[in-house]
Amino acid sequence: MIDVRVIARSGRDILGEGPLWSARRDALFWVDVKGRQIHRLTLADNKVTSWTAPEMIGWLIERKDENGFVAGLQSGFALTDPDFRDFEVFARLPDARPDVRLNDAKASSDGRIYAGSMELSGRHSLGGFFRLDPNRRVTPLDSGYGVANGPALSLDEQTLYHTDSVRGRIYAFTREADGSLRDKRLFRQFEASDGSPDGMTIDAEDCLWVAHWDGGRLSRFDPDGKLISAHPLPASRITSCAFAGAGLDRLFVTSASEGREDEPLAGALFELDVGVTGAPTHPFAG
Repeated sequence: MIDVRVIARSGRDILGEGPLWSARRDALFWVDVKGRQIHRLTLADNKVTSWTAPEMIGWLIERKDENGFVAGLQSGFALTDPDFRDFEVFARLPDARPDVRLNDAKASSDGRIYAGSMELSGRHSLGGFFRLDPNRRVTPLDSGYGVANGPALSLDEQTLYHTDSVRGRIYAFTREADGSLRDKRLFRQFEASDGSPDGMTIDAEDCLWVAHWDGGRLSRFDPDGKLISAHPLPASRITSCAFAGAGLDRLFVTSASEGREDEPLAGALFELDVGVTGAPTHPFAG
């Protein structure tokens, strides 16, 4: 049995998401999308500090040559400073509309960001998948998603995984050196009893960890999509996960309290010791 630790803090997230390990700051960052909160857990003292974002925020990614972050806001891609005082939207989705927001993203080692979007209610297939290059150009990659979630890159970055939570599908794409994607294929289809696939991360053995929304667990799959292990958690709406710490050996997991207010630990941040390490986090090069 794997022990689950609940990170002590006041309050809980409406929709916790986007855990990001920052080696530069020795801290884990994550967001509460609907609570418009940015959280930081400093590992040295286990202290949680929070800031308020100007609008719904799906994720943060560090910048390579600057001290700030790129943030996925409802209105688009924004630059923000280390203290989250100012947010400057510098790029919007090509089909930007007020009822669609950015949702989940990851950066590759060449400094590109891959990000999905979703319609606010999640009931209409208006979500897409996009690439933000270091020159700040946004390129559409795929469309027709109910709720675009995930993305994660294999260790060699030749495979990119992406999720449509509404349809219960995890897709795999072949990723080219120029950042383009081809050969979209089904990696894993979730059953109703599994809940929906949400955020994902890769470990040092090239296995994929997937959060189960309404499934109350994390699952680990091998590169062929075979289930290796499942890790129950004391909340049903598990949203994402990230390895953190100097050795990338601490697995943190976000969750949501929205619609599950009767669950005492819904919306908590959890930590698991799963006996494997993760892959490094990459910054945006723009």
